[in-house]
Amino acid sequence: MSVLPLVFTSGWASGVNAYAVVLLLGIFGATGVTDEVPDALQRPDVLIVAGVLFLCEAVADKIPYVDSVWDSVHTVIRPVAGAVVGALLAGQSGSLPDLAAGAIGGSTALTSHLVKAGTRMAVNTSPEPFSNIALSTAEDLGVAGIISFAIFHPVAAAVIAGTLLLLGVVILVFLWSRIRRFRRRRAQRREEKRLAAAGEHGPPR
Repeated sequence: MSVLPLVFTSGWASGVNAYAVVLLLGIFGATGVTDEVPDALQRPDVLIVAGVLFLCEAVADKIPYVDSVWDSVHTVIRPVAGAVVGALLAGQSGSLPDLAAGAIGGSTALTSHLVKAGTRMAVNTSPEPFSNIALSTAEDLGVAGIISFAIFHPVAAAVIAGTLLLLGVVILVFLWSRIRRFRRRRAQRREEKRLAAAGEHGPPR
């Protein structure tokens, strides 16, 4: 079977949490769960670095505004990770050219990263931190679940990843339209209050 579904799924997941993807794939390969994972991802040093960075992201990703800074830094890292993982997977199976797999993994990772980062910026307009914690936890569990599922059912996992990607774009557009509308109304109310205050303190006639 072509490795394309696994490349697409890992690309989507890399855009959400690249370190979790590398860590999970490496563990699955090192423990013999699957033969699809290249040796480069199974190296102990790669697993250790991915594990440490995953823990760092797990903390930063749950703190309002810190998560947006973290996302900004990873605007390049996540797509590159998606491209590298995709190329390595393709090279391992030989069923898809490395360059094509890298392009698919990288572009999918970039799209899912932009959805994630945009959604986080929208959520950060809320003053409470619980929505950030809930969203981050759901993302981590989603990545773990879909990568694990993709190892055994790559086509079904790719369909789920594609659906989640499309749904994420729709939700992001909806959230930002609501936020823009709210900001326009707030600016209008402030302007009305300013004009009213200026009228009250105007010169007597």
